[in-house]
Order: sequence, then structure tokens, then C-alpha cells
Amino acid sequence: MQVQRSVYREDHEQFRTTVRRFMERECVPHQEAWNKAGMVSREVWRKAGKEGLLCVTLPTEYGGGGGDFGHSAIVAEELAYAGVGGASFGLHSDIVAPYIARLGTDEQKQKWLPGICAGEQILAVAITEPGGGSDVKALRTTAVREGDEYVINGSKTFISNGFLSDLVVVVCKTDPAAGAKGVSLLVVETNREGFRRGRKLEKVGMHAQDTAELFFDNVRVPVGNRLGEEGKGFIYLMQELPQERFMIAVTAAAKLEKLLEQTIDYVKDRRAFDQTVWDFQNTKFKLADVKAQAVALRTMVDYYLGEHMRRRLTVEEAAIAKLHSTETLWKCIDDMVQLHGGYGYMLEYPIARAFVDMRVARIYGGTSEVMRDLISRKL
Repeated sequence: MQVQRSVYREDHEQFRTTVRRFMERECVPHQEAWNKAGMVSREVWRKAGKEGLLCVTLPTEYGGGGGDFGHSAIVAEELAYAGVGGASFGLHSDIVAPYIARLGTDEQKQKWLPGICAGEQILAVAITEPGGGSDVKALRTTAVREGDEYVINGSKTFISNGFLSDLVVVVCKTDPAAGAKGVSLLVVETNREGFRRGRKLEKVGMHAQDTAELFFDNVRVPVGNRLGEEGKGFIYLMQELPQERFMIAVTAAAKLEKLLEQTIDYVKDRRAFDQTVWDFQNTKFKLADVKAQAVALRTMVDYYLGEHMRRRLTVEEAAIAKLHSTETLWKCIDDMVQLHGGYGYMLEYPIARAFVDMRVARIYGGTSEVMRDLISRKL
């Protein structure tokens, strides 16, 4: 990209080499098989844990990497550069695991985190419900306390890692009359009686990511499975969501860079009307626009990355990063599909795969409309 990046240290770049080799060796050769299966293998999770690619920011005493968010960002970037889909390492390590690491008691962390870091226990978070969306306060899944247990009833949908997960952080209403103040977080082991996985959802893209419906029919979990205080779940979600949204921006910036590189190679090789597609002025102008957008996006994301590594990224800044990165990526992908002509609609080409995979980036983690609402509150 010809952008001088200064946000990473030498140890970050050394880690990048390890991650890149892992993607080339353990992920890329299996991508098509994963797409057909609708999920990645459990084996790749264990290998990622053994290689130190999971939970890289968690303390080493639990099996984590003891690194900072820069190491997490490198995993996300290398997944994007390699075109690997379905291996939801970021969801597991940087979205769900932090709830346990930050809110868990010593006993909970000793019980769960070593297996999580090793890739032996795969994580999911269950927030979205059928008929619901970004309005967390409107949840209908309940957790009624009976003595030393909670009894959970309800259903969730669009749950990534839904089929592979061993532990699910479930967002429940422990006091339905209290609105946002009645939300709590409970860890549910997926082997508990009354827990059931529904159908594997058929998505437009992201075919290798197992996305499922989850059902809770009088699922009993001990009070000791609650994360943090009862009724504080909504606050905990709001504290962790900025990192989730920024991770999407990190991925978007890397994805755009790689797709631009691939598109330039394609148009310089593809011939039409006795010349290459690159020789048309329209092609050069379109790709000049994409390059400008990619450089601007990289500059913004690296600035916010540095801020987040210093724990200074705000809710508003995370929303800005997600909104701008995903909207920019989508517009640029559409332009690059057009430059591929009919081949841009064939899934064997990376641009077509990105076309179906990345559209959801404007939806998950909070829609673009929710991001605009968050930003507008500070205007």
C-alpha cells in the first residue's frame, strides 16, 4: 500500500510472520472444504491455540499470549489478507473471552480460560433474538433465579460459532420489568440439559462460518456461571462493544488493501478490445479512487489502533471507524467487481467471495444506522 505504518513494534511484526505462516499452512488449503461443510474444523482451533494465535491479549497464567491489542489486530489482518473465512478467532479471543477475563471471578477464570486459550473450548455470545436486532434492551430471553440456579428460557439467532461452541455467553433478562437495568450475562455450557441448537442458517456469504439458532428450554445453570453483577449486563455490553466494532474496521482496512492488489493484477492481465483492461482510462481512474480510499482508511484505522492500544478509544471513535470502514469497503468492492466484468460474479475469484462475505459488515456489530446514531449524539 506504500503507507509507512508505525503503529506496530518489532515483536508485532515477528508475530505477524508466525500468523501468516499458519494461515498459509493450516487455513488456506482447507478453505473450500470448510465452505462446503458450513464450518471450519475443530482441529484448526486446537492448532491455533497450540500456535499461540488465540486470546493473545490474555495473561500467560491462563494460557494466553500476554500481548496487547496490536497482536490481536495482526491476527485479524492476516485472516483478511489470506482470504480465510469462517475461522472466527477474533470473535472467540477479542469479543467473547474479554467478558470472562474482565468480569470473571478467579474461580471462573481458572475453570474456563485455559481451555479457551488452547482452542479446546470454543466461545460464542448470544445476544440477537428472532424478530429483534440491535435493541439489546428489548430482549425476551429470561433467566429466573431459583435458589442457587438460574432457569433460562428463550431463543437466539444469527449466533456465530453456534454449532462449534462449547461455552456461550448468553444475554438474558433477570428482571424483565427493569429494562436495561434487568439484563445479566450468564455462561452456558452447551452440554446442559434443555440447550438445543437449531438449524445451521444458510447465509448469502461467509459460508464457512457456522451461524445457528440456539434454544433454551428450562436450562439450569448455577449462579456461579453469572459474569459480574446481576442487572449490570447492559453496561458490560456497552463497555465491550467498541472493541468488537473496531475489530470489524481493522478487518475492513486489510481486506480493502488485499482486494485492490488483486484487482490491479487482474486488470493488467485481462485483455479486452485488443488491450488490457488496465489500459482504459476509466479503469485507472476507478482504481485511483479506490487507492485513495484505501490509504485514507488505513491512516484512520492505524491512528485509532494506536489509541486503542493505549486504551483511549472512545465509543464514538469506534463507531466512526466501523461506519467509515465498512461503507468505504462496500463501495470499493462494488467498483472492483465491475472492473472484473462477468468474472467478478464468479465465486472462484476473491472479489466475488468478498462481495458476498463483506456485505454483512455493515450490519453485524451494530448496523451503520446505529453507528450514525451513536456519532450524532456527540455532534
